[in-house]
Amino acid sequence: MRVLAAMSGGVDSAVAAARAVEAGHEVIGVHLALSATPGTLRTGARGCCSKEDAGDARRAADVLGIPFYVWDFADRFKEDVIDDFVAAYAAGETPNPCLRCNEKIKFSALADRAQALGFDAVVTGHYAQLSDGVLRRAVDADKDQSYVLAVLTAGQLSRAMFPIGDTPKPRIRDEAAERGLAVANKPDSHDICFIPSGDTRAFLGAKIGVRPGAVVDTDGKKLADHDGVHGFTIGQRKGLGLAGPAADGKPRYVTGIDPDSGTVRVGSAEDLRVWTIDAERAIWTSGSAPDGPIECVAQVRAHGGTAAAVAEAVDGGLVVRLREPLTGVARGQAVVLYRADPLGDEVIGSGTISGTGQVEASRVGSEANAGRTR
Repeated sequence: MRVLAAMSGGVDSAVAAARAVEAGHEVIGVHLALSATPGTLRTGARGCCSKEDAGDARRAADVLGIPFYVWDFADRFKEDVIDDFVAAYAAGETPNPCLRCNEKIKFSALADRAQALGFDAVVTGHYAQLSDGVLRRAVDADKDQSYVLAVLTAGQLSRAMFPIGDTPKPRIRDEAAERGLAVANKPDSHDICFIPSGDTRAFLGAKIGVRPGAVVDTDGKKLADHDGVHGFTIGQRKGLGLAGPAADGKPRYVTGIDPDSGTVRVGSAEDLRVWTIDAERAIWTSGSAPDGPIECVAQVRAHGGTAAAVAEAVDGGLVVRLREPLTGVARGQAVVLYRADPLGDEVIGSGTISGTGQVEASRVGSEANAGRTR
């Protein structure tokens, strides 16, 4: 096959491209320029897509003996990922920009251009497994990225390749060294790629500005002032601007955010427990929604936040009834569903969380809307 290898400049994408070459595919390497003003050098492991990363990707392509190009996707990335991220926080949501980048950039904009140029698939260094259209968790549970790939449609998955998902990360580094790739020991990037400083609150404050509001307790009593709801997320404990813990001595957490009034509500750990999740924009990896309720495992964060559940497609979205409660579940996050079998590694679908409820699943029955919050 003729495949396009998305090369970020890191070890994972370099080895993925190498394996595609070794498998006999005609491989072309592409680095995505996602910033209009990329820094010359990254700071340690923070950020990515710098000039250094582009150079590392080019050198890896040279070692592999494949053609290499840099494609400018900065405008599309700003509109579909950065602007979306800022707007979501301004609306009191907690988005995951990696999901949006996969959905809108790597497997939409990039894949569409690749298809138009006659490529059969896009190869990436994501830690996930794909066989016969079925998306599964990676062998390396600590590096698994199936959660951030669950936004891909059946059509997008049919044109994707994840060559390294069957291998633990340490072995990927060993393989890179054996292949003579200089990125073998390059640190992994972490945090949000377009916020290399790691200071998300400062980044959002510069974009959104001051929008004063109040921090209140469960009774509506004002406890403090704040400069904007973008500085808070559900489950947050630190940086609340409070003088101390609650009267009972227990810590307080953000339990609700109202962007219209600018109100941030805080409460106890118990107040964070949710039993039902509403989600919109449901995506089913099989290409079609299930006919009725399905037993599954729901995951609400890239690593962790899982619970046995029953999910059902409803009006283009989905409703998830948890068998045990989850905490720190926020609007804007993704809920990803995995098949409830002994392996529990097959992705069924996903949706963007739009609301939660605190009525225990066993008591919800057909009255699933009782106790919902938005």
